[in-house]
Amino acid sequence: MHPAPSVILFTTLSGLGFGLLFFLGLGMPDVTGMVSFVFFAIAYALAVGGLLASTFHLGHPERAMKAFSQWKTSWLSREGCCAVGALLVMGLYAIGTVFLDTQWTLFGVIGAVLSLATVFTTSMIYAQLKTIPRWNMPLTPAMFISFSLAGGALLAGQETMATALLIIAGLVQLGYWSYGDKAFAESGTTMGTATGLGDRGAVRAFEPPHTGSNYLLREFVHVVGRKHSQKLRMIGFGLGFALPILLLLIPFEGLMLKHTMAAIAVLSHLVGIACSRWLFFAEAEHVVGLYYGKR
Repeated sequence: MHPAPSVILFTTLSGLGFGLLFFLGLGMPDVTGMVSFVFFAIAYALAVGGLLASTFHLGHPERAMKAFSQWKTSWLSREGCCAVGALLVMGLYAIGTVFLDTQWTLFGVIGAVLSLATVFTTSMIYAQLKTIPRWNMPLTPAMFISFSLAGGALLAGQETMATALLIIAGLVQLGYWSYGDKAFAESGTTMGTATGLGDRGAVRAFEPPHTGSNYLLREFVHVVGRKHSQKLRMIGFGLGFALPILLLLIPFEGLMLKHTMAAIAVLSHLVGIACSRWLFFAEAEHVVGLYYGKR
């Protein structure tokens, strides 16, 4: 798949933002007043910023409101409904926490559930697609949710929990890569099934369907070299999980140094997840590529 920058920003930033909102809704960290305002401001900036970025890859952004009407059948519509619900409920919870120095627990719990539901519905937009075997597996929502929780715990300053969740997210990432590399071959999709001629015997392309490019080739047949892919995996895993875990485990002395290392861990994680998200799209092989002889 063509890794559009807007989609990478959307999946990276919104996941972190809603992950932080999840922990804030559960009272972590347990702060009120202006300190909590800073946490909510960061969470909303990431979540809303990511959602706004997602509109840039729409063909007709002015029709975005229509997406909310198909919640019975569309995961995209469910995502929009959950996101708006989470932001509204957490907004009420933030008012109590920031301005009234009180935590409305019920709003917090509901907002936390809706925040995690938003991440899940986002993941299902991709996991439901049988035409992309690398996405069409349970590890896709597991990866989105584990990334969101790990990043949210890291941003919320929950060091012990963040360390455990980063380890889990890293293992999920390795599992996703391992199973994802075999998903297309195990799906049973071939040139024969892509063209509908498989019942007549082995099928091979005599000539390409056409000599020029088209929308399908630009958007669904993005080829990334294996050597390039492996390097990016190492960078994404190292920055997204290994380095943050290392920085969290080292006992730094001094509050200033500790906060500085925590900030570096957050930035490292953000860059690593963005790299992982780029690979998530760039390595996703759509079955239409078989028709064009690209696999």
